[in-house]
Amino acid sequence: MEVKVYSVEQINRYIRNLLENDFILNSFWVKGEISNFKAHSSGHLYFTLKDAFASIQCVMFEGAAQLLPFLPENGLSVAVCGYVSVYEKTGQYQLYAELIEPLGVGSLTLAFEQLKEKLAVEGLFDAEYKREICPYPKCVAVVTSPTGAAVRDVIRIIKRRNHTVKIVVVPVLVQGEYAPDSIVEGIKLVNQWGKADTLIVGRGGGSLEDLWAFNEEKVARAIFASEIPVISAVGHETDFTIADFVADLRASTPSAAAELSVKNLEDMTEQFQSVVSRLEYAVTNQMIQWKKRLEFIVQAKVLQQPLIQIQKQDSYIKQLQKQLEKQVYYILEKKQQKYNALKQQLDAVSPLKVLQRGYLLAKNEKGATLTTVKSIQKGENITLYFQDGTARATIIERSIQKSGKEEIDI
Repeated sequence: MEVKVYSVEQINRYIRNLLENDFILNSFWVKGEISNFKAHSSGHLYFTLKDAFASIQCVMFEGAAQLLPFLPENGLSVAVCGYVSVYEKTGQYQLYAELIEPLGVGSLTLAFEQLKEKLAVEGLFDAEYKREICPYPKCVAVVTSPTGAAVRDVIRIIKRRNHTVKIVVVPVLVQGEYAPDSIVEGIKLVNQWGKADTLIVGRGGGSLEDLWAFNEEKVARAIFASEIPVISAVGHETDFTIADFVADLRASTPSAAAELSVKNLEDMTEQFQSVVSRLEYAVTNQMIQWKKRLEFIVQAKVLQQPLIQIQKQDSYIKQLQKQLEKQVYYILEKKQQKYNALKQQLDAVSPLKVLQRGYLLAKNEKGATLTTVKSIQKGENITLYFQDGTARATIIERSIQKSGKEEIDI
């Protein structure tokens, strides 16, 4: 009897058909903990699902992965819905995941926390980027559904508070698959228009699923990139969305956003009147002070008896002049005394005084003073200085004293 031999491919395909046609393995839910998670550049997700006793390799293809509102991560307890099959090339069986639900926390809640943490790390919630809402806007743009009660409340409240403010409603989808892109386009349109002072983005209340468009990353980044200050007004007071954290100001409801965006005209009028009253009081009080100061100045003696005051000042100036002259004379006298003393000292050592006693001064042709006979050469012309004039002489003979002996050079 001939034995039939199968190829590896045939065996793997046979096993695959068995698994895929099994009633239970064709579609089932299994729970476990995610490990070895990897998001491939192709969009496919690869991970291991394990419990305390076993593990199974899993893959989720790009089409199903794009529908996940959150990103799976290691250590997360989940329930996975899918089917088991064999990858024929390696003969490895694995779970092909079609749905993933976190255990203990909803998928939307997990997605919210993941995006919140991501944007917080990037700094989109930082106070330094928050801009002040325009206190006196001329135009308020509202990005919301044109048919909801929220937009009617916003219009009614703004007009009640200040009828001069212009309101521009930018109709967008606020719920459903296409809502995030619609909201982003509405925000960009208002910024391109550039005539609004304040931008309100929001909608009325609803479930977490209804409000989810305002938890999308693209909406958060559009709000952050807006050049116009944004007030987030999503749902009720207890509802919080990612848009609330990114916006420049969070309002608990659309009605509250309308209150925050525009100051009450009546209050502004009262404030204006109060300022006018304070200004009038300040001006009146200042005029009274100036009047009193003027009366004081008018009553001053310098204005009551100007000639007498001028005479007093003239007498005072003359007195100061006499004191100054006296001081100057005193200083000059001291200087003169010092001058005379110095002159006497100079006269005492003056060579002219010596010449008056019969001495004379001799200098050579270069003007150098001759103090010794050795400095004179025979035949040299010298100048003799007397007290009443000078005389020129030629040396025809010199006598030098050496050790008490006279040496004559003729």
